[in-house]
Amino acid sequence: MMRTPDGKEEKDLLELEGVVERVIYKNDANGYAICELSLSDEEYITIVGTMPYVSVGESVKALGEWTVHPNFGRQFKVSYFEKQLPATTSTILKYLSSRTVKGIGPKTAKLIVEAFGEDTFDVLENHPEWLSQIQGISEKKAVEISANFKEQFGIRSVMMFCQNYFGPTTAVRVYNRWGGSAVDVIKENPYLLCEEIYGISFEKADNIARELGTKKNARFRVMAGIRYLCTYNAFQNGHVFLPEDKLIPGVVQMLGIETYDAEDALEQMLTDGKAVCVKHGGRRCIYLKEYFEAETYVCRKMDLLDKTCERSAAADIYRWIMKIESEEQIEYAKLQRRAIEMALDSGVMILTGGPGTGKTTVIKAVMRIFDDMGLKIALAAPTGRAAKRMSEATQVEAKTIHRLLEMEYADDIEPRFRRDANNLLDEDIIIIDEASMIDIMLMQALLKAIHPGARLILIGDADQLPPVGAGYVLNDLIASDRFSTVQLTEIFRQAQESLIITNAHAINHGEMPDLKTKTRDFFFMPRADEVQTAETVAQLCAVRLPRSYGEQIRDEIQVITPSRKGEAGTELLNVRLQAILNPPAPDKKEKKMRDIVFREGDKVMQIKNNYDIPWEREVMGRTQDGIGIFNGDIGIIERINLMEETMRINFDDRHVTYDFTMLDELEHAYAVTVHKSQGSEYPVVILPVYKYTMKLLTRNLLYTAVTRASRMVIMVGDEETVYKMIANNRQTKRYTGLPYFLKDYSENSWNADGHEN
Repeated sequence: MMRTPDGKEEKDLLELEGVVERVIYKNDANGYAICELSLSDEEYITIVGTMPYVSVGESVKALGEWTVHPNFGRQFKVSYFEKQLPATTSTILKYLSSRTVKGIGPKTAKLIVEAFGEDTFDVLENHPEWLSQIQGISEKKAVEISANFKEQFGIRSVMMFCQNYFGPTTAVRVYNRWGGSAVDVIKENPYLLCEEIYGISFEKADNIARELGTKKNARFRVMAGIRYLCTYNAFQNGHVFLPEDKLIPGVVQMLGIETYDAEDALEQMLTDGKAVCVKHGGRRCIYLKEYFEAETYVCRKMDLLDKTCERSAAADIYRWIMKIESEEQIEYAKLQRRAIEMALDSGVMILTGGPGTGKTTVIKAVMRIFDDMGLKIALAAPTGRAAKRMSEATQVEAKTIHRLLEMEYADDIEPRFRRDANNLLDEDIIIIDEASMIDIMLMQALLKAIHPGARLILIGDADQLPPVGAGYVLNDLIASDRFSTVQLTEIFRQAQESLIITNAHAINHGEMPDLKTKTRDFFFMPRADEVQTAETVAQLCAVRLPRSYGEQIRDEIQVITPSRKGEAGTELLNVRLQAILNPPAPDKKEKKMRDIVFREGDKVMQIKNNYDIPWEREVMGRTQDGIGIFNGDIGIIERINLMEETMRINFDDRHVTYDFTMLDELEHAYAVTVHKSQGSEYPVVILPVYKYTMKLLTRNLLYTAVTRASRMVIMVGDEETVYKMIANNRQTKRYTGLPYFLKDYSENSWNADGHEN
């Protein structure tokens, strides 16, 4: 049974055919439209849905279902549609009178149709010179009208071709990328779809290629497969490169080809410069070009910053520290003092340590000294929540790294930063918090924007989970022993009063935390199984904590769980928590998408970077604009507009409007995974602990979860699982070359092909 692009079977949908009489609303960016359709001379209906570039006078066949809008009544919701150019003189006249073709208005349309009748479109496309016979149309204007008509016809051709493979929203992206030549581009190399169009997977492109008759071992197919496997492992497993002895067998198995086909395609990529082969530890390792360039650039620029920074005299450093201690009536611990000294005497300095060890105290001291020296300071962090925490701790504005680099949208593939090697940052001191979250590509972008002679200070907890993207930057930098590094280990007296902090350090040292004490800020609630664990989590959120601490605590709770699956995984917990915390109500609008019901008042998370979505917020009575909502950002649905098919969401006072075609970028956030919580801090964390997969039973995952809380941690579940996680100190293996490059670095260490000299 044929399925429509949204997955519904055609047999489940109604079919209507008619002529578009009026376009009430349309959004060319995403294809959404509201039209009045004439089914007969006397019957008119409203159809709504994604119908790219629909125009008055076009004949439309639509598959969908009847719905009743609360304000606008009965409508036909379109799931799939086809359109044809008008064929009769009356519909041709309607089409041209609607100003769909630039240069033709109602009066000119009437003259053209009277002259050429049903041959009008043939004249517009193939005989534009005939149009100059019409009063008011010069030869130049005739050529312009024909060109615009052909462009419109090209749009139609692309839409008709694409409707066999994916939905109209993606078809709009395809047309916007390649214009009227899109069909020829796809037929020549279907794999450009997954490489250049957001939202199209390699599997989808491979299916299209198969239908177009592409051979299994076609060179461009195998090259696309190699690129896909490398990219997949970068995003899913954090690998910057893949050893050749793992890459080739993986490609052979995935594509069903012979080994020599994969080897030949790889050799072609190396020759073309699309991939780079480097020997690490005597093993041939394959990089995509952009990842090789990122690692080698990071190595060179870090070395340059460390060498070109102006050093401070030891006597001056001593005097500055003594001055602050005297004025603030404090005495820095030995390691804190050492960290301050290194920050003032190094081009690159790394400060690491667990919670309660005084990292913020060091940074505030360093900032004060640099400020007294008249140096400009920039504070930044990888996520918005981490930047907000940094601002609150230092009382100085901190930005996300993306905002610091003045990110702007370039195309459907990746962001572009205005601050780069040709437009350097003005600041002399760059201080980055939560540096453990920085992947290799973001690190490259940051370093490109820092001017030689500036100082870079990286702050982070090396024992937390690695970044979501490729690389293991902070850990690699520490392991290289190339840069000044201080690890703070002493837990200060005030911090010792927090069980959250002392238990976090116990976990990190491989020791069992205190699960018995019930009088402080860390609680353990044993439960027999997953179902009981999930039920208790829901009751804590909805009843027990609000009853004990007041209703305001509802907004301070974040459930963090290791897995998506299981009764206490994010998928089922979000359904349970939504039902109890934000149940249906007559005054709350809803939108169902991918079996998920989004409701006004819901807590949601952005699950992929969207670099071009605009937001606005009020700052001291003035509206501030910006762009970009990023993976892990959490917000509240403020308003759902079913007529316009839009959703208004508040992300920490940044107000964003999503159209319904973008809802695949959102999921509920009543419960989030530990990985998604990185860089964030929540007043109250509830952590289900149950028997999930062995891959997730790790010490650093438990440590990361516990350190997300500022006031209270409640662990619910199986004590034996806690023991297993603490005992398992297995570190996730990531293929990164930065340690090799840093160890062996000297100017011109690698030639243009990436091989060591």
